[in-house]
Amino acid sequence: MSEKQKTIKKEVSLKGVGLHTGKEVTLTLKPTGENTGIRFLRTDIGPDAIIKASVENVTNTSRGTTLEQGGNSVATVEHILAALTGMQVNNVLIEVNCPETPIMDGSSKYFVEAIKEAGVIEQQAALEYFELKETIHFYDEEKDCEIIAVPSDTFKISSMIDFQSKVLPPQHAKLNNIEDFAEQIAPCRTFVFLHELELLLSNNLIKGGDLSNAIVFVDRDVTQDELNKLAKVFSKPNVDIKPEGILNNLELYYNNEPARHKLLDILGDLTLTGFPVKAHIIARKPGHASNIKFAKELINIRKKQIEDAKIPKYDPTAKPVYDINKIKKMLPHRYPFLLVDKAIELSDKHIVAVKNVTYNETFFVGHFPNEPVMPGVLMIEALAQAGGLFIFSGIEDPENYSTYFLKIDNARFKQKVVPGDTLILKLTLLSPIRRGLCHMQAYAYVGNKIVLESEVMAQIVKNAEN
Repeated sequence: MSEKQKTIKKEVSLKGVGLHTGKEVTLTLKPTGENTGIRFLRTDIGPDAIIKASVENVTNTSRGTTLEQGGNSVATVEHILAALTGMQVNNVLIEVNCPETPIMDGSSKYFVEAIKEAGVIEQQAALEYFELKETIHFYDEEKDCEIIAVPSDTFKISSMIDFQSKVLPPQHAKLNNIEDFAEQIAPCRTFVFLHELELLLSNNLIKGGDLSNAIVFVDRDVTQDELNKLAKVFSKPNVDIKPEGILNNLELYYNNEPARHKLLDILGDLTLTGFPVKAHIIARKPGHASNIKFAKELINIRKKQIEDAKIPKYDPTAKPVYDINKIKKMLPHRYPFLLVDKAIELSDKHIVAVKNVTYNETFFVGHFPNEPVMPGVLMIEALAQAGGLFIFSGIEDPENYSTYFLKIDNARFKQKVVPGDTLILKLTLLSPIRRGLCHMQAYAYVGNKIVLESEVMAQIVKNAEN
């Protein structure tokens, strides 16, 4: 039984402060229909200010992930996206009345609680996973980030961080079951080094920053005067440094909370692919920029995998649907103009046929005899004959009919066909056959490469009686 898409049962809202703007933000989650995906709506702009949660819309990855579409943007989206994916919600509208989501406590905890309050319901449409066929190795030289994706029956993530710091030693985290996200990963807060915090403050950023929404690691000697200034900036009575090298703003939930938060960020950023993946993702020194690059790599690999799946698989030892003797009874063509040797697949919408190209073909005598190449028009004719077999497969007396071309559109020849090649001919209906008219998308392959593509239209005509 296939897994189904999910949305939330009812609308739910929560309020917080935007990390960079310092403005109060209301974020509302609303249920949506099947196959709508995750989208943001900037309600402060208008009802059409929709921003799709897509890697194509990423415009900034500095201290968070920012999306922009149609001139409208929303920042710091990774924590709410991680919460939705962690709670296995596929279709939802996220309304925000500000250019960024609320930072809350720097984790996904409050978003998860809101989703639990709303409830999650199953929809009718199937959830389509991207299943890796082979291991992917990705390396971002600029960030020294390495991400490996290993084929797996389920989705898993492992993250490893190393900042070459005495106060934050190398650590790792893992999520082996998405069901454990809410408890083990969602509460883990973002973190920052003191020198980064000071830089952000000096640039008038993190106006909504608070010592309660980030773990601050102190990576240098700090005077009491500096601590007093930090206390004043964040409206705290005092600020101290704990023995483990973090400010006394909060207690760690886990010794490896930073590595767990990095895992949370990966999950949020990979949500922007638009599809769930069955793989074990292993990331070393991940960050938003590298996560997005890797997400784009996954999308490209998936596209190629989808295209490869369309390529017909030819087994010469398998029994054909139509052999040459059956083809001769269905098509009027004969040597040297019968250009289909057998049909290997047939359905109510497509056909796959085979033409073995040998040096004994009559056209090679005069068509580039010193460098024999199959004429393009004959490749088109081979496709047409395969299409004829498809049409005649539904007729009781095909010997009494012929098919004639009406038009050939968008023909593109991509590679030479030479003696020794096996031409695989695939045609798929573009619209139902009406009044004897057949409109098909046609491809010719040699191996896994397309050598010709075209749209063809033919008409069935009854032969004149003798």
